Amino acid sequence: MNIKEFCDKYSIDRLGTNSLKWDALDKRYGDKRLIAMWVADMEFKTPQAVIEAMKKRIEHGIFGYSYVPMSYYDAFINWEKNEHNYEVNKEWIRFSTGVVIALYWFVNAFTKPDDSVIIITPVYYPFHNAVKDNGRKLITSELINTDGVYTIDFDNFEKNIIENNVKLFIQCSPHNPVGRVWTEKELDKLLSICKKHNVLVVSDEIHQDIIVGKNIQFPAAIVSGGKYADNLITVTAPSKTFNLAGLLNSQIIISNEKIMAKYDAYAKTVNKTEVNIMGLTAAEAAYNHGKEWLNSLLDVIRYNYNYLKTNLNEKAPKIIITPLEGTYLAWLDLRGYVDPKDTKTFIQDKCRLAVDLGEIFSENCKGFVRLNMATDPKYVEMAVYNIIRNITLLENSEFEH
Repeated sequence: MNIKEFCDKYSIDRLGTNSLKWDALDKRYGDKRLIAMWVADMEFKTPQAVIEAMKKRIEHGIFGYSYVPMSYYDAFINWEKNEHNYEVNKEWIRFSTGVVIALYWFVNAFTKPDDSVIIITPVYYPFHNAVKDNGRKLITSELINTDGVYTIDFDNFEKNIIENNVKLFIQCSPHNPVGRVWTEKELDKLLSICKKHNVLVVSDEIHQDIIVGKNIQFPAAIVSGGKYADNLITVTAPSKTFNLAGLLNSQIIISNEKIMAKYDAYAKTVNKTEVNIMGLTAAEAAYNHGKEWLNSLLDVIRYNYNYLKTNLNEKAPKIIITPLEGTYLAWLDLRGYVDPKDTKTFIQDKCRLAVDLGEIFSENCKGFVRLNMATDPKYVEMAVYNIIRNITLLENSEFEH
């Protein structure tokens, strides 16, 4: 279906539904009237097939203890093979209630207090928290920013590993918030450094299906013929792909038997919850029947990003907009117009937008903002209008002075 048909069918007002994104604006931002473009979920209902599968389960009326059926494994394994050329064995799969909680588990399972864990920044802020909250030493390697295009500083990355005796690397692929889809060559170099220095890799691939540029998404486990799979844990979920975050269902993939045994031993001490039957039901239906819906969603994301980029380039050309290759999160550098210390005042109080500010992803990113493009185009149009209007007012004010 085209963009208008998709939005007419699936776009929905989330106010008054206990939505963290919309109904908690007053608590998080002190203003309930903002346009919510922050947390990474959507204003689109999940695929109709998912809704129907959940209705059928609800009509059964029993929500007791459940286990993961073979049909679920088949659906997930087929999705990974068909979409990402990644052949996953059932025995490699474990479950968590979310990728973030899994990161906390891995930090505890595979490192000791005061061990060093490295991340590549700017990056999703729970990566920082999973390390610091658990008493580990956080090591950061900053991406190289060349006019909004981000690349990995491999020399700095390796130097930090050696100097800090790093034990674990938490990778973001595709990368949130800068929207990079790493090439196989980039991943090969990154993973080879980790293998060389005996650094275990956790690859967060939750955005693996949200590919809107030309680069192909390579699961870390298949890079260079799979030669790094034995030094790797992959985490992914249907939550970003199909807007299912509230159903608390994520996959952990570990092919190395020793790593799996160590993880299983640790999981016995912390992971005593049963699987979420509604999460499993929704995810299975999405993996089996959600491809057409996803294709339409990607069209909407591309439209929204291109609208943002085209209009801001024309009317506010000193805003640097990072190319969006993957994820649905646009990354903007406002420093051409706004003093970094005034970013919150400008973007929230003047433009009326609730966004994630750059400094939560890296202390070096004050003056940057992240905007969610997985939303109804009307919100993107409003955001762009507000930004341009206030940039114009700012420039006129400076001209008058």
